[in-house]
Amino acid sequence: MSQPFRHADGGLVDRTRPLTFRFGDRTMTGYAGDTLASALLANGVHGVASSVNLGRPRGIVAAGVEEPSAVVQIEAPFPEPMLTATTVELHDGLVAHPLRGQGWLAPDPDPARYDAVWAHCEVLVVGAGPAGIAAAADAAAATGDRVILVDERPPRTSKLPAGVRLLTRTTVVGYYDDNFLVAVQRRTNHLGSAAPLEQARERLWRIRAGRVVLATGAHEQLIPFPDNDRPGIMLAGAALVYLRDYGVLVGRRALVYTTNDSAYAVADELRGAGVDVVVADTRADAPSADLPGARLTAVLGDRRAFGVRVADRQLDVDVVLVSGGFSPVLHLYSQAGGRLRYDDGLGALLPDGCRQRVEVFGSAAGVGLPRCGPPPMPEPSDADGWTFVDLQRDVTIAEVRRATGAGLRSVEHVKRYTTAGTAHDQGKTSGLLTSATVAAALGSSAAEVGVTTFRPPYVPVSFATLAGRDRADLFDPARLTPMHDWHLARGATFENVGQWKRAWYYPRDGEDMAATVARECRAARTGVAMMDASTLGKIDVQGPDAGEFLDRLYTNVMTTLAIGAVRYGVMCRLDGMVFDDGTVARLAADRFLVTTTTGNAAAVLDWMEEWLQTEWPNLGVWCTSVTEQWATVALVGPGARAVLARVAPDLAVDVESFPFMRWREATVAGLPARVFRISFSGELAYEVNVATWHGYALWQALTTAGAEAGITPYGTETMHVLRAEKGYPIVGQDTDGTVTPDDLGLGWALRKSTKDFVGRRSLSRPDTARSDRKQLVGLLPEDPALLLVEGAHIVEHTPLGPPPVPYLGHVTSSYPSAALGQTFALALVASGRQRIGERLYATTMDGKLAPVQVTSHVLYDPEGARRDG
Repeated sequence: MSQPFRHADGGLVDRTRPLTFRFGDRTMTGYAGDTLASALLANGVHGVASSVNLGRPRGIVAAGVEEPSAVVQIEAPFPEPMLTATTVELHDGLVAHPLRGQGWLAPDPDPARYDAVWAHCEVLVVGAGPAGIAAAADAAAATGDRVILVDERPPRTSKLPAGVRLLTRTTVVGYYDDNFLVAVQRRTNHLGSAAPLEQARERLWRIRAGRVVLATGAHEQLIPFPDNDRPGIMLAGAALVYLRDYGVLVGRRALVYTTNDSAYAVADELRGAGVDVVVADTRADAPSADLPGARLTAVLGDRRAFGVRVADRQLDVDVVLVSGGFSPVLHLYSQAGGRLRYDDGLGALLPDGCRQRVEVFGSAAGVGLPRCGPPPMPEPSDADGWTFVDLQRDVTIAEVRRATGAGLRSVEHVKRYTTAGTAHDQGKTSGLLTSATVAAALGSSAAEVGVTTFRPPYVPVSFATLAGRDRADLFDPARLTPMHDWHLARGATFENVGQWKRAWYYPRDGEDMAATVARECRAARTGVAMMDASTLGKIDVQGPDAGEFLDRLYTNVMTTLAIGAVRYGVMCRLDGMVFDDGTVARLAADRFLVTTTTGNAAAVLDWMEEWLQTEWPNLGVWCTSVTEQWATVALVGPGARAVLARVAPDLAVDVESFPFMRWREATVAGLPARVFRISFSGELAYEVNVATWHGYALWQALTTAGAEAGITPYGTETMHVLRAEKGYPIVGQDTDGTVTPDDLGLGWALRKSTKDFVGRRSLSRPDTARSDRKQLVGLLPEDPALLLVEGAHIVEHTPLGPPPVPYLGHVTSSYPSAALGQTFALALVASGRQRIGERLYATTMDGKLAPVQVTSHVLYDPEGARRDG
């Protein structure tokens, strides 16, 4: 198969290695070293996509990462969406499709591997053009320092000075504080089949550099004119790249439309390759132009530029090459905190000082760039058509003028109004044009308007690359309790709580989740049951000031706690809102054991350390996480005392000897243990703690000791039902960051003394003392079988009036309850405690309103008679 637009010679491709690929419904050939874009152009294909909003045909515009239009879907060897044809390296068997703005992901996991590496160097040079290679050579020769040279293209030269490490196919995507940069390297071929273990498909480089040199070049800019988005309209410099690097002629008859002198060299080289070229220059004083002082006013043809009207002449061309000046690539410089200044002569932004150790070389610093005036703006009457400033976002000059007409003056605001510069290319070829359009509309200058902020990443980065090897089973550490294998063997279904795998429920043959939970709840309420509670956060707090420290963090007082006693406690943030809750047990005069919610264990420890290290460094306190050091079994139900007595014969378990909220050291099943009389179910309950390596043995011993009583293991879903029936809140489920202890009915846990604690001052604000705050209450649906949806809105009246409808609150927890004989819910409702006994309405999934009765949030055994057995 011929490649009609491949020049007879020239280019850096390997013509001895032909490659076959498919684009859309066409099978074509290219050469090793081609990109998909260069191979398509060699086959005469310009149109490769449709615009995202308007569906207009779009073609190849550039030759590198600045490509705004030619976005394609790769189908083989592995589906990959939203890639620019200019950066996809051609390989044999490649299958690609045109796109309109979005693609599709693979239905199967990516078989390739991705990884990451850290690197350190004295000098990092970004860009391996002449300026970058010279800078790398100077750095290596002058100091002998470690030098890393990064370039986004495949290898183009082997002539590197000694001591320089070259990373090709590597794009620096982010520049952060302290000269920390992140780069993405494509290994051999970005879309090749799964690479061997030593070669990942893409590698994330995290580089710490003593000094950075940016030799990143400059991007050529577009020119506004009607229908400037047609396939066949390209950047002039891109045409030269395709000729020099790939031996490809982008057309036979070309119009070069320019605002500066750089395009003349392009025209000369294209003429030398046999292309008919006409040069139209917008500047009237351009004597070398075929058409000086000319304006391109129309693009002829249907889906592609096959002719133009310029300077009142109609030209028969098959490609239009535009050069609206150059924008130095200062994205990384700006990310590093560098200041930019506008140069009127170059019509471009230049570096103007940076707080980090970074230098800018070559055209990125404006060196060698041609002088260029502002782009020619169409008259307002001509701007109503399709004159584009951002090709990928379909943003026209008319839209920019509409934004400024609506009163927007900041280019940042115009960006968000129009979405210009927010696509994959981040405005690389349209940023200056957008600013010039805003400036023209406001009667201002580009220097005054400026450009939008450059943010990382410089080019799109796949989630797979960012994840690296941290995916599938390696995505997040799975924390397992010592009893995990037992739960697996008994068919438990698990849920993820933080990083823990917690037994959710234990279904028997023929049971669904509802039946299983109902059975487990009955066992806990009427017999004996047990739960693996090892995941609860446990923090050992020691030191002479440990009690004082806990007094400052908890809303109630802990220094008055006796050794051997346990107290429930609530922590608040500085704003007075509930942060976490749990128990505090006093182990010794200078030692406490704090328990936290499973998901908040790390956050609470971090909170403690923050206060100790930044606010109260004078306190003698040491905090140690001991969550993994203890295995915990909650033994629950009326029969719990008898089962514990069998395995701990030397422990007095009667109510008088072992009252509620006390702990004892004992030998349980022959194992040294701490036993706590704590209940999160409202039933008689004990929490037995043993060293982690004894956890499985304890579980087995309790299973055996309770077999005659029908001991039943239960999971987290049953735990939620039991605690909700008692009105015990779960932080993070029944709270949303706007809830105070009093809102939860925990006003009794707020100390009465004047001694301060974190959040106390905020609790005295008028807002936190309002009587109409949302408060935790219970809800009983009038239909006892109706299970309310968690998150359902609560309203006062039905039918609903015109919007806005007053919103009273929402459901936080909802369960069916065998103990109550119906479903129930907990909810946060405005003035909730004052509404007890009222009828309100909750939204349902089918859009209806269900009547509910407001009750106390304690729906089961409100007297607490069952906790002592």
